[in-house]
Amino acid sequence: MRLLDRIFGRGSKPEHQETDGFFDQYCNEMPSHQNAIDILPGWNSAFPGGLKLKAGNHALFADQRVDWAVKQAGSIKDLKVLEVGPLEGMHTYMLNKHRPASIDAIEANKQCFLRCLVTKEVIGIDRAHFYLGDALKWLETEERHYDLAVASGVLYHMPDPGHFLSQLTRRCDQLFIWTHFFDEKAMPNDDPRRKAFNGNVEERTIAGVPVRYYERHYFNANATKEFCGGMKDRHYWMGRDDIIDLIRALGFSDIRITQEDPNHRGGPCFCVFAKRGALEQQA
Repeated sequence: MRLLDRIFGRGSKPEHQETDGFFDQYCNEMPSHQNAIDILPGWNSAFPGGLKLKAGNHALFADQRVDWAVKQAGSIKDLKVLEVGPLEGMHTYMLNKHRPASIDAIEANKQCFLRCLVTKEVIGIDRAHFYLGDALKWLETEERHYDLAVASGVLYHMPDPGHFLSQLTRRCDQLFIWTHFFDEKAMPNDDPRRKAFNGNVEERTIAGVPVRYYERHYFNANATKEFCGGMKDRHYWMGRDDIIDLIRALGFSDIRITQEDPNHRGGPCFCVFAKRGALEQQA
């Protein structure tokens, strides 16, 4: 009888029988938004304080740069908006509060894209669709036109920033960017912010405008969970005046600048809002 038991497994515990533990792919905590946040480590953004949620440290849900951009536009109610590089959806949340007709938000970083989906659920972003992929390919192939394009923290991560600007402006009537730029005076050779630059400078002509590209590398920063840079290690910064001249050449004659900071720890930076057709204006 014992032999039969051993052959047929009677009296022993089947290998597939559940134990008292839980499978790793399940969450056995009390359901909450915090659980969703916690499964995606590496958050940069904080959530609004009233929600009492723990994520990143940067209060991007109350970013004055985005407030300024919306003010320059006058109103974005019922407008079509494109957002390149939403990061974790906090700027999307700010734009969404002004009730645009739609927001197409395109994020290339896989982890950031998933965080955007969590943010959308946690704080109720109801007018945005998030897409995972290369925004440049979207601009080159999708026949969509937008009333406003937003690209905060994007241009200086591009392997070809001038081409990106030419494609972005082709798809919109108003443009907001926040970006770092290269400045020889603000960043002399002994400035620690110059370490990521290898000294290579390329000259190109885009839309009839000569521009200079300053080559830069991430030095393996992409290995960290918090990395939110570009898709390629080699990328280029443009100079301040080259950015403005190129935007003007691409048909945006009303150009407004604010929050210019040559001492930013990441490198000189500024906000640029541009419109088609009107006289150039400095804000």
